[in-house]
Amino acid sequence: MSSVLAPPHSSRGLATDWMCWLPIGIGLAALYVPTFVGLAHGLWTQDEYMHGPIVLAVLVWLIWQKRVVLLMADDRPWMLWGVTCFLLGLLVYVVGRSQDIIMFEVGSLIPVLAGVLLAMRGPATVRQFIFPLFFIAFMLPLPGFLVDALTAPLKQHVSALAESFLYQAGYPIARSGVVLLVGPYQLLVADACSGLHSLISMSAMGLLYIYLMGHRNLARNAILASTLLPIAFAANVVRVIALVLVTYYFGDQAGQGFIHDFSGIFLFVVGLLLLFGIDGLLGRLRPFQAKMKEGRA
Repeated sequence: MSSVLAPPHSSRGLATDWMCWLPIGIGLAALYVPTFVGLAHGLWTQDEYMHGPIVLAVLVWLIWQKRVVLLMADDRPWMLWGVTCFLLGLLVYVVGRSQDIIMFEVGSLIPVLAGVLLAMRGPATVRQFIFPLFFIAFMLPLPGFLVDALTAPLKQHVSALAESFLYQAGYPIARSGVVLLVGPYQLLVADACSGLHSLISMSAMGLLYIYLMGHRNLARNAILASTLLPIAFAANVVRVIALVLVTYYFGDQAGQGFIHDFSGIFLFVVGLLLLFGIDGLLGRLRPFQAKMKEGRA
C-alpha cells in the first residue's frame, strides 16, 4: 500500500502564512488591549470579578494551542458573512467603548473574532474555535438587575442551610434574614458571600476541564456539567459554616481576616478536586467505559 504525503511547509511559506495574520493581530491588540488594561485597574480588582484575568489567560492559551488550525484550514472562506459579523461586532464595540458599557465592549470580541475567522478561513475553522469563543462569555460582567435577582435568594438559601446544619450540630445559632447570630457574634452573609462569583468561576474552570479531557461520551460530559453548580453552591455553604465556626471559637477578628479571604480560594480548589473525583468515578463505571471504547474504535 502506498500513500502520498503532502510536502512539509517551508519556513518561507510558513512565514508568509503568518504574515497575513499580523495586521489582524495588531488591529485586535489596538482595540482590546486598552479594554483589558482598564479592566485590570477597575472591575477585575473587585472580588466578584477576580476570575477575569484567569479567563483571559486561558483564552489566549486556547487560541495559541489551536494556532496550527489557522494555517492548515482547507475550507473556503465566507467573506461576506465574515465581514458582516466583524462589522456588527465592531459596532457593538464602539457603542460599548463610547458609552462605557463593559458588557458590550468585551462581548464584542465574540462576533469580531468569529467574523475574522469566517472571512479568513471559513465555517470549519470557526467550529474548531467554538469553545474559545464561548469561553469569552465568562469575562462578561453580569447586568446589575441580574446580580440583584440572583444574589438575594442565594444569600437566603446559604444562610438557611448554614443555620440548619449548625443547629443540628448543637451550636447556639439563630438567623434573622441573612444575619447569623452565633454566641455573642452577629455575622452578615454579604453579597460577596452569596456564592454568585463562585458559581461563575467554578463553571468556567469546570467546563474548561471537561473540554480539555475530551470525553467522547456525551452522558459523562452532561453529568459532569450538571454537577458544577451544585458543587459550587455546596462549597460556599461549607465556607460560610467554616467562617461561623472560626468566629465562634476564635473571635470576630479571626473570622474576618486572612482566613476569610483564604477560605474562598481553598474551597474553590476543593470543588475542582471533587469534580476530578466524580470524573474518575464515572470513568470506572462500565457503561461509560464501553461507550468510550466504541467511540474510539
